[in-house]
Amino acid sequence: MRNRVRERRTQQGLSQAELAAALDVSRQTVISIENGRYLPSLPLAFRIARFFNLTVDTMFDPSDEEKGS
Repeated sequence: MRNRVRERRTQQGLSQAELAAALDVSRQTVISIENGRYLPSLPLAFRIARFFNLTVDTMFDPSDEEKGS
C-alpha cells in the first residue's frame, strides 16, 4: 500500500521527530510507515490524515500496492 506520509511531511518542512511528536508516536513508527514496512492502525491512519488535512484514502492508497505484496 502506497502512502504519502514522507511526501506531505517534507512539503510542510517537518522532521520525522516533529511529526512523531505531533502524532504521539515514536520516530521509529514514522520511519516504518514512510518506508512501507508498517501499516498504521485505523485510528492512527485517521490521525495522520487529519494532521495533513486529507482523507485517509488520499494518504493511503491500496490501489497502489506493489506487485508481490
